[in-house]
Amino acid sequence: MEETYLLNVEGVKKKILHGGRGELPKLQDGSKFTFHFQTLKDDFERTVIDDSREAGMPMEIIVGKMFKLEIWETLLSSMRIGEVAEFWCDAIHTGMYALVSRGMRRIAEGRDPLEGQKHRCGMGNMFDYHSTGYEDLDELQRTPQPLIFIMELFRVEDPSAYKRDTWAMSKEEKLAAVPVLHSEGNRLVLRREFAQAAAKYQEAVICLRNLQAKEKPWEDDWLKLESLVTPLVLNYCQCQLELGEYYEVLEHTTELLQKHNDNAKAYFKRAKAHAAVWNEREAREDFQRVAHLDPSMAAAVKKELKQLGERMRKKHVEDRKRYQGLFQSSQG
Repeated sequence: MEETYLLNVEGVKKKILHGGRGELPKLQDGSKFTFHFQTLKDDFERTVIDDSREAGMPMEIIVGKMFKLEIWETLLSSMRIGEVAEFWCDAIHTGMYALVSRGMRRIAEGRDPLEGQKHRCGMGNMFDYHSTGYEDLDELQRTPQPLIFIMELFRVEDPSAYKRDTWAMSKEEKLAAVPVLHSEGNRLVLRREFAQAAAKYQEAVICLRNLQAKEKPWEDDWLKLESLVTPLVLNYCQCQLELGEYYEVLEHTTELLQKHNDNAKAYFKRAKAHAAVWNEREAREDFQRVAHLDPSMAAAVKKELKQLGERMRKKHVEDRKRYQGLFQSSQG
């Protein structure tokens, strides 16, 4: 039998459609809800706006991470595992739904959920009513209205029970994750699993860059984080050299050298990438900078320059033969 509840939240009514099991989950900041949902209009036809089952993926939200539709955290907090419930929510709670739905739809379509919003301030995005790209969502933005949410709660996981996405970590968690990711990357390099190692280094860099974004550039706290970023980027570039991703190495080392133009290791890795893609002049210039900045690397530079010279001579001979063949065939 259906039961109707008020959640002691203004403008919300709850109806249990299928009872759950056990007690209400104990929640803390970082707990993760996994659930399916339907969103319906409060009209005679109960028009379906979104259905996560049709999209083929359940929804996940993290407690305490300022999900745009805050009322969902309240609704899910009232549910037991396995419960199916219908919630009627007044327009005071549903004004942000169109923006949330737009992001979810774009993810389901394999598109960037922030497409069209980048480099825009938060207030600009909030009032970007004309560009959802979906007619039904445009209507919701123009005329905020009550909505019905039907939710089925599958899981509630403690923060320690699942791998936290970088964006969901606190500052302290990000700082604690970096040395762990760094050592995992090093371990994978020793096993010559370069793609997996690169992913670990990249994740650590993302943690640090997220923290840096909250600091003033070139001030003490920013510089401390930058000193942790630099070796991780260099390790990442070494993995990409091993994987033959030379243009990615050129991109990342050049970006690093724009901030730190005295980093001999960055010049060395960039020189090797230049050499691999036949940029002889640039490779020689970078190798010479390495020897100037760090005389202890002079022997390694000499060896690399010798190999570069041999490769270039071999290439010139092959090119000459190829051109002669083309010339002879055209004459014939």
